Amino acid sequence: MISPSELIINADGSVFHLHLRPEQLADRVILVGDPARVSVIAKRFESQTCEVCNREYHTITGYYKGKRITVVSHGIGTDNIDIVLNELDALANIDLTTRTIKPEFRQLTLVRIGTSGGLQPYTPIGTYVAAERSIGFDGVLYFYAHSEQIRDLRLEEELLRQLDWQLTGLKPYVVPANHSLIEQITQGDMLRGMTIAANGFYGPQGRKLRLDLADPLLNQKIEAFEFEGQRITNYEMESSSLAGLAALMGHRAMTVCCIIAGRVSHNMKTDYASALDNLIDKVLERI
Repeated sequence: MISPSELIINADGSVFHLHLRPEQLADRVILVGDPARVSVIAKRFESQTCEVCNREYHTITGYYKGKRITVVSHGIGTDNIDIVLNELDALANIDLTTRTIKPEFRQLTLVRIGTSGGLQPYTPIGTYVAAERSIGFDGVLYFYAHSEQIRDLRLEEELLRQLDWQLTGLKPYVVPANHSLIEQITQGDMLRGMTIAANGFYGPQGRKLRLDLADPLLNQKIEAFEFEGQRITNYEMESSSLAGLAALMGHRAMTVCCIIAGRVSHNMKTDYASALDNLIDKVLERI
């Protein structure tokens, strides 16, 4: 039995942070950072069966063209993904009454829709980039056993070499997204790339305001990096722990982002709603 301190269940039978009960979770899950974006997506549903809000976690479950879909907001960062993935998996695969793992595994399909900064001339603003590989500039996955079984260890070593890694106490990890889900969602009109999930927005993505950077040349080295014909395409802040935790748990997961900042051209698009709407429509049709 999993103890109450490890799996916290609220008085109404819901999981601690998401405030969801097992019957409220669909097998298809769309993840977004912004709680307001959940409502934007759910407006497309023919019907809604539940809506729950707690902190940055906003959830709506409903039906889109006959498909039952749950949309969940996770806030910002890989640490929030750790909370959301563990609680979604608990809803699917742990009996919350007996606090025991269910004998039959229930697989979830999870697609994160986000925004991102492009790192290459061929990822201009408005491009849709699916993270075929996610590079974690965070440490979440290292806290879980057997991560080496689902990581791309060759690419990790090449990153350390080509980037002449200078940051002590932090080592990038790499996780491929679920291949069948990448095929299902991209369908030839989305770029497949290598995406960095940074553990911050400013220094960890090479932005300098008042504080100096530990490695001022890191972004230049990232832009020049090449491995088996692929380059690093974009920065965001969640894809690595999503891909990694889902792979360890046995779920299908991926991240697809709309590029809203050109880190090479040094431009930014703050009015990106229409481009993101189009991406939302594609994911809803294909998930």
